[in-house]
Amino acid sequence: MTATHALFPGTFDPFTLGHLDVLQRAARIFDRVTVGVAAHHAKDHLLGLEERIALIEASLGGMTNVQAKPIQGLLVDGARELGAHTILRGVRTAADLEYERQMSQTNRALWSSVDTVFLLPSPTVAHISSTLVRQIARMDGDITPFVAEAALPLIASAVQREGEGQTS
Repeated sequence: MTATHALFPGTFDPFTLGHLDVLQRAARIFDRVTVGVAAHHAKDHLLGLEERIALIEASLGGMTNVQAKPIQGLLVDGARELGAHTILRGVRTAADLEYERQMSQTNRALWSSVDTVFLLPSPTVAHISSTLVRQIARMDGDITPFVAEAALPLIASAVQREGEGQTS
């Protein structure tokens, strides 16, 4: 039997309890999961790349078959470089599914050896998005219901830096 390796890509700005839910379940399904942390040119990042990786690593809670790594360029190229033949995506809504379906088909056209697996987040965290968490944090709201406890000081520091006009 071949070991299975999935790539769970995203910007994870910040990594939320919804991401963690999908990751924990994927870690039970796959032999290895790499969380591929990407910079996205069209997104206004709160956290720097290294901060996002540190936040993910702090949230893993003993998942020994999971690692976080930066990825860049085409997703299929990152998957190929890592030796991951599965791309893992969390899908919250019908709109997410339609977008991810198109991406999955495009990725297969670019690399026929890759498959995409979709996981639905648990109902208790399905409403959480990184965008929502960033907005709440930037407005000095309570984000504790949405992110791992280990993430709170890192996000607070990033919001403070941003308020002082510094970038990450």
